[in-house]
Amino acid sequence: MSSVLWAPAPAAFQSSNLARFCLANGFNPRDYETLHRWSISDPGAFWREVWDFAGVIGNPGARSFLRDDQAPMTQSRFFPDASLNLAENLLRGDDDRVAVIEADESGHFRTFTLGELRRLVASTAQGLRAAGVVSGDSVGGILPNRVEGLVALLATLSIGAVWSSCSPDFGAAAIVDRLGQIGVKVLFAAPRYRYAGKEHDISGRLTEIVAAMPTVTTLVLTGDDKPAMPAAVAFEDFGAHAPLAFERVPFDHPAYVLYTSGTTGAPKAIVHRAGGVLLQHLKEHLLHGDVRPGDVMSWYTNTAWMMYHWLISGLACDAAVLLYDGAPILKTADGLDPSPLWTMAQRASVTHFGTSPKYLATLAAEGYAPGRLHDLSSLRSLLSAGAPVSPSQFDWVYAHVKQDMIFASISGGTEIIGCFLLGSPIHPVRRGELTVKGLGLAVVVMDERNAPVIGRQGDLVCTEPFPSMPLTFWGKDGDARYHATYFAARREIWTHGDVAEMTPHGSGIIHGRSDTTLKPGGVRIGTAEIYAACENFAEIEDCLVFGAPVEGDEEIVLCVKLNDGFELTPEFAAQIRRAIREGASPRHVPHRIHAVRAVPYTLNGKRVEGAARTTLEGKPVKNMASLANPACLEEYRALDRSKAA
Repeated sequence: MSSVLWAPAPAAFQSSNLARFCLANGFNPRDYETLHRWSISDPGAFWREVWDFAGVIGNPGARSFLRDDQAPMTQSRFFPDASLNLAENLLRGDDDRVAVIEADESGHFRTFTLGELRRLVASTAQGLRAAGVVSGDSVGGILPNRVEGLVALLATLSIGAVWSSCSPDFGAAAIVDRLGQIGVKVLFAAPRYRYAGKEHDISGRLTEIVAAMPTVTTLVLTGDDKPAMPAAVAFEDFGAHAPLAFERVPFDHPAYVLYTSGTTGAPKAIVHRAGGVLLQHLKEHLLHGDVRPGDVMSWYTNTAWMMYHWLISGLACDAAVLLYDGAPILKTADGLDPSPLWTMAQRASVTHFGTSPKYLATLAAEGYAPGRLHDLSSLRSLLSAGAPVSPSQFDWVYAHVKQDMIFASISGGTEIIGCFLLGSPIHPVRRGELTVKGLGLAVVVMDERNAPVIGRQGDLVCTEPFPSMPLTFWGKDGDARYHATYFAARREIWTHGDVAEMTPHGSGIIHGRSDTTLKPGGVRIGTAEIYAACENFAEIEDCLVFGAPVEGDEEIVLCVKLNDGFELTPEFAAQIRRAIREGASPRHVPHRIHAVRAVPYTLNGKRVEGAARTTLEGKPVKNMASLANPACLEEYRALDRSKAA
């Protein structure tokens, strides 16, 4: 029996948004399975009810869903007659309410009302029009997580243009690989940014980037101390006073272009639909997250990650969003300071706090207890994404953050700009499990026979269409590349690329990515259990596990980055193996353990097992520009089997 760490109060079955939605549609809030079955068997009715429940601004049209029987996943359409504007829905509400809180690692803290935000967006939109940007054109950003980035995004959407962004710490090649694909016309950029106490000047890199993207006609610079650059205009001089106006567009009109990590080739430019983004996020925030007017949402993210776009949709729920710029943990003369995000959460009265397993592991290793050190009385939900959360981290969260709150491990992807599995205000939180399948998403786990299985590992798939599926991949043969990525394994069934397991409770467990699945002795196992065991060792700062070919089979290679003062002795290696054997299985035990100086990560903050394996095999990694720390791979080239622990 799974361990229940939190359970909803009886009132949640009447007062939560999800319970109210159930009751309004004739369902018992205690029978989620029936509600879910309805949401995927009658998608037109379900998503129309989401539209109405959320009070979407726009015209839904007469038809909510057109099913294509020949290609139901890839050719069916939602709201084919609708017109709406994503920015109009994000900028809804009372001018006097706080909409944005801007904070940074130095302690800066400023609030913006919705009225102030709307005036900034109106001015910037007028600047875009004057620069010749029209509906369907692309606008790009290379910006830190501050209000200017949000204003530029909303102004772009307001006129029906397409927004795409990169973080300013990306290298020039990585940015050109992304924004260069989509023909950006106006580029917003910060020539300087601050991270971990250091000032970074990227004005030279910007010159190089603009030179490599001839479609850019205007460069708009943000920040206080702007260098003189040719054909550049200051952000505050770019706009002009104008009334706020919104260009209503079709449901499937492109809104965002996001990018895959791209370590196996050029990053795929994923085109997301305006209506799909809005409906998916409203459903997730209102129903699954129980976001209410006046709530304050935060997520530690840069402006390029899908979680940024997910976070700012909280504005459409009459919530405020907190934008944090800088490092989540600072280095001081006395050691690490994990306080910035929690100090900010306390000051802003954050209700929904978003983070990652890696950040939680660092807090645990530092012995930092946010619940003891900060007033978190406003906090109702802690959410985590980016990688599987280990069962022991669930225990740590409830012991050291807060007992009376929802902890939601959520999982989906950039590709769907949302979640397949996520939280719920009317379900218990079970140790190590993702609480429910998302409403409107026909999520199952399939085995090698393409049969749905429960209690066994298989491929995470979705068998029915949903609004936030990509429109296409940008560029030549975009549809073909999109279909090859998600529908090659199973015709007209979305195969996501995760190894997962559904439980008898209706919850799920993510075991890792399919492309990093280990197959020692031909038996497929996930990597999440190995990472979970390693997280319990204070000696281990970070780790990476992958399979290496050996004599017609595969052996498990574990690389550990140790904290200062520790070394990989035979005795410690034996402890690690014993913990993995007891916490997972004998099949999970690594054949080789190496001490390394660094673990490779993508620019999106994901471990890159495949690049390490490719390097170890002596093969070239195809897109080094997508790695945050590519130089560390040299170490993996020289890993000597005979010297492993």
